[in-house]
Amino acid sequence: MDSNKKIYFASDLHLGLPSFEESLKREKLFVKWLDEIKTNAKEIYLVGDIFDFWFEYKKVVPRGFTRFLGKIAEITDSGITVHYFTGNHDLWIFDYLPKEIGVIVHHEPYKFEAYSKKFYVAHGDGLGPYDKGFKRLKMIFTSRPLQWLFARLHPNGAIGFGQAWSHHNRTHEKSDTYQFKGEDKEWLILYAKDILKSEHYDYFIFGHRHIPMNIKLSDNSTFINLGDWVMNFTFAEFDGENIFLRKYQNIISK
Repeated sequence: MDSNKKIYFASDLHLGLPSFEESLKREKLFVKWLDEIKTNAKEIYLVGDIFDFWFEYKKVVPRGFTRFLGKIAEITDSGITVHYFTGNHDLWIFDYLPKEIGVIVHHEPYKFEAYSKKFYVAHGDGLGPYDKGFKRLKMIFTSRPLQWLFARLHPNGAIGFGQAWSHHNRTHEKSDTYQFKGEDKEWLILYAKDILKSEHYDYFIFGHRHIPMNIKLSDNSTFINLGDWVMNFTFAEFDGENIFLRKYQNIISK
């Protein structure tokens, strides 16, 4: 296989959390990783919650994240395709990122085939009959009237409120949030198994849970959860034949 044909997947960077200083460390690390993989990448998939909060006004976007945005623009300008999936923290992405930095935005699960392998990729929030609490919340947040009303608020107040609410939710999650619950209780694994009953996919790739997982669902189907870049600094790499869940070795200096 051509060495410049690898496909990379990463998710849950949560830029902006928990503070400007700590977020900037992770942003610089992620940009360093992007610099390294761009030399042999065919495509890059950013599978949701890259920002801890995001809302686009017609003329205003949240300040910050310039290193990340500039690096992605550089990568897409070079001809490498970058896919961006909205997550539960950054679902209010509209047309700014596609126009400004050239990413392809996905608001729903994306299915594709590469090198005779079938992929099913999504952030993972609210899929299937599971995660009912977030399903109700997502219905509210994707409401066009609510988005219109939110856009009427002054950005200083609206974005400040959104960031505070998002940070509060992240820092007050249950202590077992990052614990693996078992294949029979992990909603995304159950969701993938349901899909396999009617259609085959070689790889299911999700974010959202923040736990790195590489689980065989059958002899020829694998479930990958990408982990995160808050605690684990993990990503997936597909080389045309196999997929690997890896940990980035360059740690943040204290």
